Amino acid sequence: MSDQRSVVHLLRHGEVHNPEGVLYGRLPGYRLSERGEQMAEMAAEALSGHDIAAVIASPMERAQQTAEPIARVHGTSIITEPLAIEADNVFEGQRVSVGDGVLKQPRTWRHLWNPFQPSWGEPYNDVAARMREAIENARRSADGREAVLVSHQLPIWIARLDAEGRRLWHDPRSRQCTLASLTSLTFEGDQLMSIAYTEPARALLPGASPIAGA
Repeated sequence: MSDQRSVVHLLRHGEVHNPEGVLYGRLPGYRLSERGEQMAEMAAEALSGHDIAAVIASPMERAQQTAEPIARVHGTSIITEPLAIEADNVFEGQRVSVGDGVLKQPRTWRHLWNPFQPSWGEPYNDVAARMREAIENARRSADGREAVLVSHQLPIWIARLDAEGRRLWHDPRSRQCTLASLTSLTFEGDQLMSIAYTEPARALLPGASPIAGA
């Protein structure tokens, strides 16, 4: 087994323009907001001094946009990775916040019977399996250097739980995966050695202090 050190940075996309407040999931046409574009630039700046060999992104527009400034800084093109796409969800296009929207409608309750799978969307085991493959593809692309893989909150969090050997079902409020955050996996050969988490765009997160990140 090769003992080369490689790093795969799982980068969540930046803020999305979503004035209707719907669960956009895999729906087309959801682009980064102006603040989201700034977040992408901040992530690119945080990675500017790294030895990036590959910039890889989910096919969703917001992920491709987040990858663009990183690819530009490192003089490379974006590789599209279908395995890193957002998780499927039956509530796409609807409001799902607590207290309003589709979850108040009895007709939707048939989708809520099993939160451990979950019954309303792509099974966590399936998300973990495809993200495991996407990360391995990225590690091979890094080839002893570093790769950036732009994905989405749920797939990144499931990938981390899977890598740490933790249960996959969870309270969504517990996810450590803010907008434009980096979950960095360091490998020696094909063995995962450590996981680090950083928030390059912390200063732009909703509710952040004006001096956050200073």
